[in-house]
Amino acid sequence: MSITAGRVIPCKAAVAWEAGKPLVIEQVEVAPPKAMEVRIKIKYTSLCHTDLYYWEAKGHTPLFPRIFGHEAAGIVESMGEGVTDLQVGDHVLPVFTGECKECAHCKSEESNMCDLLRINTDRGVMLNDGKSRFSINGNPINHFLGTSTFSEYTVVHVGCLVKIDPLAPLDKACILSCGISTGLGATLNVAKPKKGSTVAIFGLGAVGLSAAEGARIAGAARIIGVDMNPKRFEEARRFGITEFVNPKDHNKPVQEVIAEMTNGGVDRSVECTGNANVMISAFESVHDGWGVAVLVGVPSKDAVFMTKPINFLNERTLKGTFFGNYKPRTDLPSVVDMYMRKELEVEKFITHRVTFSEINKAFDYMIKGEGLRCVISMEE
Repeated sequence: MSITAGRVIPCKAAVAWEAGKPLVIEQVEVAPPKAMEVRIKIKYTSLCHTDLYYWEAKGHTPLFPRIFGHEAAGIVESMGEGVTDLQVGDHVLPVFTGECKECAHCKSEESNMCDLLRINTDRGVMLNDGKSRFSINGNPINHFLGTSTFSEYTVVHVGCLVKIDPLAPLDKACILSCGISTGLGATLNVAKPKKGSTVAIFGLGAVGLSAAEGARIAGAARIIGVDMNPKRFEEARRFGITEFVNPKDHNKPVQEVIAEMTNGGVDRSVECTGNANVMISAFESVHDGWGVAVLVGVPSKDAVFMTKPINFLNERTLKGTFFGNYKPRTDLPSVVDMYMRKELEVEKFITHRVTFSEINKAFDYMIKGEGLRCVISMEE
């Protein structure tokens, strides 16, 4: 056991006190893990758009003060009762969704949507006792997505921790715990393009480019990027994108443009914007008879998807995916292994690096649309 096991650990954390206000580096106290929980030392974390969205608190109930962060890599410091498959010193990725391995979803080969540990953006406490493990002067600080990685130490349910190859560099592997794996899995696990096929990627942010990376790995011959920001096109070439379509450059629906480019439509499409109209375009851009469209982006809860039923009768398939259909504990180690074998190129997603004290710079980069992923080193 570590010398700090069973003790409260004082450490630094970036606390969001109000919606949209800069995070403040505070001294917090992190309680020991309880049953089925693990306390880990975060080494590197990165900023995902989901953190930004809930920090801005637009369109949902705000929950503050809160410690955000969910894309990260760390090392196990101590474990609570009942944790048997991790040891002190193990290298782990905390994940916003989990795998209890006991529920119907976890036991199904067709689902990764764990009943117990599925994403919950409204919960600011631990499942074990409904209390926070973070406090300042005795006052609790809310958790985020069960991970709260903008802290030097955090407590996570064991079902949301992925043990990875200790040789994998944590400053790279950290970005595999959310967005990159989501896009990659959407292509490799759900769209499943065949070698030599044609794939359209709608939305060329980090998730869309990781979907393109999946198409590249699968051996797609043509990868068409669709985005209204032409500044993204040149960068996207590094991720396998071979052609570009800007819907604003055409006076007809983009699905018609793609159909003309591809003799009837693409074999596969992956939608990564969350815009319902773009989802419709992604579906209607696939070829009849065998085309498959995969929805990755998360729409507003009131969004409506409308298309003609004949599109389904003509044997186009529409699928959705959650976290790229990866079961975190079972499948993510293999994604890290892909990186270690140099099949998956992770480094090109990392466009900025900052120290923990500069964490607000990461928010600035994302708000301005600069870069893909900013990795934050917890050690100055």
